[in-house]
Amino acid sequence: MLEALGAVSDGRVRVLSEREAEVDASEGQRTYRVYVDLEKRVADSDDNGTVYRGYVGYPIIAFLMALKKLPYDEEIGRELAPIKWRTINERYKSYRVVESVVKEKLAKAGVSPERVDRVIKDVLEQVERLGLSRAST
Repeated sequence: MLEALGAVSDGRVRVLSEREAEVDASEGQRTYRVYVDLEKRVADSDDNGTVYRGYVGYPIIAFLMALKKLPYDEEIGRELAPIKWRTINERYKSYRVVESVVKEKLAKAGVSPERVDRVIKDVLEQVERLGLSRAST
């Protein structure tokens, strides 16, 4: 979810239509294709989280933020924009540890961990309300 904020702030989300987007990875090695149909409550993306783990991956969340369908915090996004997510994910191999490292970086920039947790909670609750299931595109 935090990666989605950074992707939006970094200009890595290209809205192609109201249902399709491309989202570039933070290190530029991949471009993810995203499809969302809110009327039918379906979404899909070719990112690993969506494909292999079955959850709504960060490219889908970033697209929905860009469409203003999910909350977006500009200040937090700006601080997250330069993060190279693949590098830190590979270094720590645990999302909990990565999230902790990122929260420390945000705290040094003046963003409280409580605020970050609130944003995460708000976005994830909104994702839950959308009730999206996986679609084949």
